[in-house]
Order: sequence, then C-alpha cells, then structure tokens
Amino acid sequence: MLSTHLNRLRAQCENLPEKPGIYFFKDRENNIIYIGKARLLRNRVKSYFLPTSDSKIKHILRETEIIDYILTDSEKEAVFLENNYIRKYQPKFNLRLKDDKSFPYLKLTVQEDFPSISLTRKIESDGSKYFGPFHPAHQARKIIHLLNKYFGIRSCQDPLPHKRKRPCLEYDMKLCTAPCVGFISQEDYNENILNAVLFLEGKSGKLTRILKQKMQKAADNLEFEQAAHWRDFIQTIENIKSKQKIISSKIENIDIIGFARQQSSISIYVFFMRHGKVIESESLFFQEDKPIPDEEILSARLLSFYKEQADFPDKILLPLKPSNLTNLSQYLSTKKSKKIEIIVPCRGKNKQLVGLANKNAQVLLQKKQDELSSLIELKNLLQLDHLPRRIEGFDISNTGGEESVGSLVVFEDGKPKKNKYRKFKITTVKGPNDVASLKEVIQRHYTKVKKEQDPLPDIILVDGGKGQLHAAKRVLDKIGALEASLISIAKKEEKIFTASQKNGICLERTSPALKLIQNVRDEAHRFALSYHRLRRAKKSFSSILDEIPGIGNKRKAKLLTSFESIEDIKRADSEKLAQLIGKNAAKEVLKKLRTPKTK
Repeated sequence: MLSTHLNRLRAQCENLPEKPGIYFFKDRENNIIYIGKARLLRNRVKSYFLPTSDSKIKHILRETEIIDYILTDSEKEAVFLENNYIRKYQPKFNLRLKDDKSFPYLKLTVQEDFPSISLTRKIESDGSKYFGPFHPAHQARKIIHLLNKYFGIRSCQDPLPHKRKRPCLEYDMKLCTAPCVGFISQEDYNENILNAVLFLEGKSGKLTRILKQKMQKAADNLEFEQAAHWRDFIQTIENIKSKQKIISSKIENIDIIGFARQQSSISIYVFFMRHGKVIESESLFFQEDKPIPDEEILSARLLSFYKEQADFPDKILLPLKPSNLTNLSQYLSTKKSKKIEIIVPCRGKNKQLVGLANKNAQVLLQKKQDELSSLIELKNLLQLDHLPRRIEGFDISNTGGEESVGSLVVFEDGKPKKNKYRKFKITTVKGPNDVASLKEVIQRHYTKVKKEQDPLPDIILVDGGKGQLHAAKRVLDKIGALEASLISIAKKEEKIFTASQKNGICLERTSPALKLIQNVRDEAHRFALSYHRLRRAKKSFSSILDEIPGIGNKRKAKLLTSFESIEDIKRADSEKLAQLIGKNAAKEVLKKLRTPKTK
C-alpha cells in the first residue's frame, strides 16, 4: 500500500513546473508538515522519491497527501518566502528557520547630518532607511564594504560632531572620508549618500550614468587611478542587479491581488504582506455562467472576500481597476477605521508584486481546469445534468470471511475529503461474501443519509463488476436513493459498468475520467484494507491477552483501548501499566509478553 501511496505522490510531481518557488508537503488534514525552496520545483520535489536511508524523508512522504507550491521569480525570492512561511506555519519536519533570527538588513541613518551604514536584523521606525534582506549574510557585509570603498560612507556608530583630532584607521585604508574630523563637507558627503541610496535601491541605470560621468571627468583630468576606481565600481554594479520583492525594507501591510481568467473559469490569488514580509497566501477559484466583465467580477469578489476578513491592510495592490472602486474603498476604510489605499500599479516593485500574484493565479487556474477536465468527461460519459462534484466509493475487505469490513471514501471536485471517510464492521454476513457485505454497507449508510435528509452524492462507485453493480442498485432502489448515478469498475479489464451500459465502457488509459475513478477505487480499497488489518491485529492482540491469568474482560478492554499492539505493551512503563490494570495483573502481562518463546 505504501508503493501505491508513493505512486500517487509521484503523479502529483509531474504537474509541478520547472520554475523557482517554494513547495509544501501537506497531510490528510491539509496541515503543512514541511516547506522547502527550489530553483526548479519539479526536479527538487522528484528528488525526494530517490532511494534513500534518510528516515526524515521517509516520514515526510509517509504522512504527505498533497504536494502544493507557490511560484517566485527567482531562487533568491524563494529563500526569503520559505523563511517567512516556516516562521508562520512552524511545520513539524522543518528544524531550521523556526527561531526568531531573521535575515540581515542594511541600516542607513539618513536622519543624521553625516549618515552611517551598518548591519541589523531588526527594522525600527527611527527615521533610518533600511535595505534588504540579504542572503547569505556575508552579502550584506560585502555591500557595506563597497559603500565604504567607493562612496566613503562611514560605518562607525559614533555620534557627530566628534572630539576626535585625527581620523581612524578606516580613513587610512580608504574606507571612509573622515567626516568626524571635517575632511569632507556635508554637501559632498550627502551627494555620496544619494548615490549610495541609488545603489541600494537597485536604480543601477541612473547611478551608472552618474558614475560614468565621474569616470570620464577623472580621465580627462589625467586622474587615471580615480577613473579606474569608478570603472571597477560600475562593473561591480552590473554584477549586483538581482532584486527580490518578497520582503520589503519598509514596515508595511499590503495585500497583493492576482487575477486570471479563461472563459467562464476565474481565479484570484492573494499575497498577504505584513510588517514588510509576505507571510501567507490565499486562493479563490470559481466559475461564472454569465459573460460578466473582469472589472465587475473583481469588484464583487473582493467585496465578498474582505467581508470575511478580520485583518485589513493599509494598502491593496490590484491588477486592474474594479468597477466599483469608490464603494469598495469606502467599505474597507470604514471597517478598518482608517483610509485604505487601493492602487493599480503601473511600474516599479509594486507592479512586479502584482505580476507575481497574477502568475500564481494563472497556475491555480490551470490546475483547477485540469481537475475539472475529469469531472467534465464523467458528466458527458454518464449523461449527467451537472458536474459530478461529489463521488462516494465503497469497498469490502476480509480474509476468508474473517473480520469482514467495509469502507466509504468521499471525493469532492476530484480531491479526497478524508474527514468524511467512514468504516463499517460487517455484522449480518457470515463467510466470504463480498456482494452481501456490500449490500449491508450501502443499506446502512444511505438509510442514515435519507433519514437525516442529507444530500446524496452525484456518483456512487462500487468496486467490482456487474454483480456488485446490480446488488447496489437493488439496495438503493429499495431505500429510494437512486437519484445518484451508480457505477462500478472491474479490476482486470478496468471496465466501467452502469445501469444503461451493461457491456461496460472501456476508456483510454490516459482518460482523466478513468484516472479519477481509479483513484476513488484505489482509495476505497486502501481504506478498507487498513481497517481490516487493524481488526485482525486487535483480534490477535485480544487472543494473547486471553491466555494471561488475571486478565478478565474489563482489564482486557482497558488494554485494547489504551494500546495499539503487543509491542506497545512490551515497551510500556510497568508503573503506568499497574495504574491501569493493577500491580499483580501488570506483572503477569509483562512476564508473559517479555518472556522469550521456546522452540
């Protein structure tokens, strides 16, 4: 069964793009258990399925049900986004990046007459300009060195004016212009600061033009050493052009909205930036039956979305202007008791952020359309009036008729909903009779559904051929639950049988509808088999306890409830076991279980 589980995860890997981003391993409750970053998502996630002795990877794969991802524009952005999400969700398999240590920033004290540059890991509202973050940390130190070398920006934290009579060693090493002793005027120093800010903000084009003028002027004056100084710095700037958008150097709260549409299918993707960091995201997918303009759809959906939010940003970045912008702005500002800016950026970093959100909205749209393709094919195949959004699958498991059990699995929109799974212990059937067992399970479940007036699924799937199909049909007809479309799938031929298709339907092996039906069938089989194995283990467990003196029904029930297996009892603490069933009985149990068997 583990191999089936891994094959299902491998199939998910094939849908990952060969682009940079972060990936999530999620468990059956949709909880994130591991987060990683990648330059190429598909290749990185595929590497988890290579043969390995790493127990951590094996545990991650064993607990994973869903592999999800978010795209970024570069591997560098993926590093920062990974850090933000790990801090937010604290996945149990991520051992690194959970502490409070953050990436370093550069702090430029522009509020001072002679600003200084330094490294910090905390952004404060103190009037300084912050730039970053940087990864790895030595890049930040390298930038400080460049600013010292080419612009003479001081890195000391001493307040100015200073009583110093002569400059420090930094001046002698040509890493400072010594404003502390008046070797440079405030006007010239501030010009250097302006150029340094252009460099730190990534405005390389404007800065390069200024530096080329300086280089040319020095060359004209035959100051070749100074000209070479500026030439080297221009080359350094060309090599440092990579910027990231995931973290802002300002303490700002922004929602970044992405939008994508293909005919009636629409997706919206939202990045939540809080205190300058993108820490979370949310996605919406829906279909519009009427041809409504994008502006109206965005306006209506944003209004609905923010009615359910408790945390409001200071600013919202949109990919296009909504039709009812004034009303939306007034509503949000009233909810926050403060004006919220709603902007459609045309250029700069904000435009790039919206572009990234649009990219992830497009990925979501494609993913959902791929999922819907199987439902659309099923709808046409079974001639249904609507998409089969809910499918319920049944299977039976036993060994020679012993410990016979049944399973019910639920798929919604092509995805398993494990919190709605149900298991059944067969009570009325003796011996290996799968058809009769199936009839019992279906009758018990749908009798309860009809009694509680719950909605029936769109499709009911039973594992087997014509026999199982006809047995299920008779039961459903008897209890008045034939509104659902009933189908079965035979294992060997992989034929699909319906009430109207008595000879069965053979679909192409690559058919999305067939793959979905097989997934439901396999999941029902896995769930039934796991419950059957548990019942067998409990029965074996119980029979061993019957052989131990002093263990009656009450004590046996306590042990069966408190422990999953014999091995669990063997490892149990004797005092805790004594508290559960008594000191003498605990001694007898441990004596029996821990005594080696003689041949």
